[in-house]
Amino acid sequence: MNVLRVAVIGLLPCLLAACGGAGTFQEPISSHAGEATGDLSRVAALPPPLNSAGGLEQSLLPGDVLTIEIFQASDLNRTVQVDARGLISLPLIGTLTAGGKTLRGLEAEIKRLYGARYIQNPQVSVFLKDSVGQRVTIDGEVAKPGLFPVSYNTSLLDALALAGGFRDLADPRKVYVYRTVGERKLVANYNVADIRDGRMPNPQIYGGDVVVVFTSRSRVAINNLKEALGLSARVATGISVLP
Repeated sequence: MNVLRVAVIGLLPCLLAACGGAGTFQEPISSHAGEATGDLSRVAALPPPLNSAGGLEQSLLPGDVLTIEIFQASDLNRTVQVDARGLISLPLIGTLTAGGKTLRGLEAEIKRLYGARYIQNPQVSVFLKDSVGQRVTIDGEVAKPGLFPVSYNTSLLDALALAGGFRDLADPRKVYVYRTVGERKLVANYNVADIRDGRMPNPQIYGGDVVVVFTSRSRVAINNLKEALGLSARVATGISVLP
């Protein structure tokens, strides 16, 4: 057994611990649901955002573009953008808050304001034409990391599919979703293998969420081991490893 092969075997414990190859991202330090690290709290499952009708609707965010139609009063129809303060401006009723409301909640507010002074029993419809805020960031060991649009019924598996699925070094047991709920910054760990097998619910993803897929240390270790043993074999047979 040559010296290099002996050295590789001596490195096996380090390689199996994935030394030097654990990936760029660091998992949340806290290891149990309910623990907090700094401003970040780890929970078993993430609650829906505030003002989202229990998760049935997405809350409106600054940058969202809305189409507002008033039945039988088409001169009042408008396409407006929610400004940085969460406000929009409409004819007659002026400025009102849209940010943080759902589409149905905003419809009810506009109907109340027009009906109070200007239109008898107004019929109001609000549509989300474009949404800068209803996007999710997906990063880590996925094929296409980036920012992706989501709808009110996008699931975690849907979001991962948007990013092209896992890369070879991904650990499906270590998919973390980060969410801000009110003043709280939360994170939950989801095992995608269990979700696919039906052993865990497929959670809903909301605009503003961040999904990070972490590296599998065992797969990194196996890759490191293969590379080291391959190098040993090439040197042992006298094959040059230099360009």
